[in-house]
Amino acid sequence: MKDLLKKILKSETGEAFIGHVAYLYLKFVGLTTRWKVSGVRETYEMLDKCGSMIVIGWHGRTLEMPYFWNKSRPLNALVSPHRDGRLIVNILKKFGIGNISGSSNKNSTEAALELMRNLQQNNSIAIIPDGPRGPSMKLSMSPLFYAQKSGKPIIGITYSIAGSVVIAKSWDRMLVPLPFHRGAYSITEPFFIPADATAEELEQYRQKIETILNELTWKLDRDMGLPYIPQGTVAKKSRKQIKAEKGK
Repeated sequence: MKDLLKKILKSETGEAFIGHVAYLYLKFVGLTTRWKVSGVRETYEMLDKCGSMIVIGWHGRTLEMPYFWNKSRPLNALVSPHRDGRLIVNILKKFGIGNISGSSNKNSTEAALELMRNLQQNNSIAIIPDGPRGPSMKLSMSPLFYAQKSGKPIIGITYSIAGSVVIAKSWDRMLVPLPFHRGAYSITEPFFIPADATAEELEQYRQKIETILNELTWKLDRDMGLPYIPQGTVAKKSRKQIKAEKGK
């Protein structure tokens, strides 16, 4: 019976069901949270001028990230093609957000081209720059490359909700929100990356964006009475990964 249940949950129907239940829960949390919102109106004003943008956020803060996104504004998120990614796709669909399948290891070239095409067609893209395995709250360079090549701005989204459960055993210290609490949702200023920026300048921009997004996240957590969550943690390698590395 247990094996049958696992098989059902791993099927497309099972994944769709789990995704639907997760969406309903996150929507319920969003509706029952007493939000203090900052930067949302300004972001849509900027979007009207730019046509599209590059949305980033930390892996541990993804659950309620889509809540304030306007479904009428096209947004496609880079999502892993693996099982966890398929579950995320089902949740994003409910929020009116599309997906681009790919990761740093699989379909990377195809995904990169698709991300650029989306920006050129005025479809915003979303990238989780510390995923899928960390280091947590550390900004990778990829969003800056897309911004530099496309001329589109980067904006960072973060949030915090009082009473949330922090999963200490997860590498990203995932924040699991609970309903009927206070919450704060903030979007950073837009960051434009010059087309002629040098490698040294790109690193300066990367550090600046990472610092601003982290400091904003920590401020919201303090305001909501949550513990300090450090950056730099990484996911443990699975036995399969360790075995594969030894075989090289």
